[in-house]
Amino acid sequence: MTTTTTQHSDQALPEAWAPLAAVPRRIIEAWAAHDADAFADVFTEDGTMILPGAFATGRTAIREFMGRAFAGPYAGTRVTGTPFQVRSLSEDTAIMLTEGGVAKAGADGVAEGDAVRASWLLVRRGDEWKLAAYQNSPRS
Repeated sequence: MTTTTTQHSDQALPEAWAPLAAVPRRIIEAWAAHDADAFADVFTEDGTMILPGAFATGRTAIREFMGRAFAGPYAGTRVTGTPFQVRSLSEDTAIMLTEGGVAKAGADGVAEGDAVRASWLLVRRGDEWKLAAYQNSPRS
């Protein structure tokens, strides 16, 4: 098993990690469109999502959760997530850490109390990276 860690204080990852950094961008784009299908499609079929107060396993459960959230507490919100560390566990598996959070409707950015750090377990499926597990915690 090969382990390679890249961490950047300026939050800019090397170009080699661009395919991995595309995963958070896909989540951000799906969230901006409030598209629960596109959001769930970023995950593997059996992917897991853990948020404060929420747990969903599998694309169907993630899609249903996000559909309800986009129609309710996440209506009008946007999400951010900037990678700051990547660790390659193998050619097809990596862990990415991001900083970001949910910006409330009409807000210019993420309020300090809504900022999070997140871990992303990424797996390569063919030519695409998918999210096998996601978990975030308040950044305090």
